[in-house]
Amino acid sequence: MKRTKTARGGLLLISLLLAASAQAQDTINVGANIGNVPWEFQDASGANIGFEIELVSEIAKNLGKKVNVVNTPFNGLFAAVQSGRIDAAISSITITKKRLETVSFAQPYYDSDQSLTVASGSTLGKINTFKGKTVGVDTGSTGAVWAAAHQAQYGYTIREYTGLNPAMLDLKAGRIDGYISDIPALLYYAKITGGVKVVERLKTGEQYSVMFAKDNPLAAQFNTQLDAMKKSGYLAKLHQKWFGVLPEKGTSTATILPMPK
Repeated sequence: MKRTKTARGGLLLISLLLAASAQAQDTINVGANIGNVPWEFQDASGANIGFEIELVSEIAKNLGKKVNVVNTPFNGLFAAVQSGRIDAAISSITITKKRLETVSFAQPYYDSDQSLTVASGSTLGKINTFKGKTVGVDTGSTGAVWAAAHQAQYGYTIREYTGLNPAMLDLKAGRIDGYISDIPALLYYAKITGGVKVVERLKTGEQYSVMFAKDNPLAAQFNTQLDAMKKSGYLAKLHQKWFGVLPEKGTSTATILPMPK
C-alpha cells in the first residue's frame, strides 16, 4: 500500500512538473520598464498598455504563446535577458554595435533621436546654453551615453534617474534644469501630462527593437513576425494609433530590414 501511494505521488509530481514546463514554454517573459510612455505604461485600471506592449502581445499570439510582462528598471533589462530571467526585453531599446556584442536584437521597428526637455516656464532653449546647469538622464540609456560624451563640450552636471516619472517630478520642481532622453517618449509625455516642453532634437539616428540573450532563437522568430507585420500594414496602424500619424516611407516602421549583426 505504501509503495502504491508512493508511486501515485511520484506520478502526480511528474505530471505537475510536465504541466508547469508546458505552461512555461507557452509563455514569453518580457521585461519592460513600465512607465516608459507611450511604449509601456499602465492605464487607470493598472493594465499594461503601450505601443510595444501591443507589439509583443501580437507577436506572441501569432506564435501561439502568451506574454508575461515583468516590470524591470531599464538598466536591469540587459542582465535579465543575459541570465535568462526574462526571454525578451522592450523599452524603446536602441540597437548599438556595443550592445550587439553581448545581446541579440530583431530588426528595428522605430527610428528615433535624443531630445532636450525643460520645464514649461524655463527660458533655456538649446543644449549650448546649459553650462553650469544640471541635466537628468535615465541610468544605462543612450541618453545617458550622449550626455556623458558631450559633458565636457557643454559644461553641465549629470544626474541619473531610474525611470521617467522621478526625473519629470524633479524637472518640474526645478531640481534639475533639463532632461535628455528619447524624443518620442518626451513628446508624448509633454502632450499628455504637460508641465514640460521639448526644446531641441539631438540627432543620433537611433533605431529601436526587441532585445534577447545573444543568439537566442526567439530573436529570429520575432524577426519573421516583424516581416509579416510590416508587410500586412499592422505596424503602420499601430504607429498611427499611438502617434497619430502613419509612419513615413523608408523608416524602419514601414520597411522590412535584416536582423542586426
